Amino acid sequence: MKIYDVTDERFKKYGKVVKDIDFSGLVKVMEEETPLPDDVAYVPGFEPLEALPVMKELTEKTYGELPIQVGYCNGHNSMLNALEYHRNSEINVAATDAILILGSQQDITDDFTYDTALAEAFLLPKGTAVEIYATTLHYAPCGVGDAGFKVTIVLPKGTNLPLDKEHAGGEDGHLTAKNKWLLGHPEGGLPEGSPMGLTGKNLCVNE
Repeated sequence: MKIYDVTDERFKKYGKVVKDIDFSGLVKVMEEETPLPDDVAYVPGFEPLEALPVMKELTEKTYGELPIQVGYCNGHNSMLNALEYHRNSEINVAATDAILILGSQQDITDDFTYDTALAEAFLLPKGTAVEIYATTLHYAPCGVGDAGFKVTIVLPKGTNLPLDKEHAGGEDGHLTAKNKWLLGHPEGGLPEGSPMGLTGKNLCVNE
């Protein structure tokens, strides 16, 4: 799979590189205080990250004073498995090199399917932060080669927490957590009952 850099012109429709915030302290906490599991672990909010001065800066500058959560997605992964989207941008900060597989919400069909052949992969170098736009499809990052990855995930507070009620039908049926709409791949190893929607190959960044 061809992998572009986030500085490539192709990335501009999916997001932008964040250049006006110092994330060095956040990267240090990610390196020293978060695990690197053999699978993939996602934590919506992590207190040592949220205690950093950059939390206030992200709240005020990036999210226009909306309450936010600062967590992480760490582990080992090389497959697409699923794609999701939110109603807002997401900030990703790489504490290791990582690869993001991205798509456009506009390419989801009326029957809520998406052809994985349309997705593109981008290298997010260590220390780099990007804003992933609300209309960008994304999921767990991938590592480079056999290496694991550590990526900070910043979202509005409450995103990805458990739902209060069941949802069914159309787009509503793809809501699997608060502010998280999911399209799974049949070969993605998702929990039973997860909404599917991805057609084509379950992409691998090492192929």
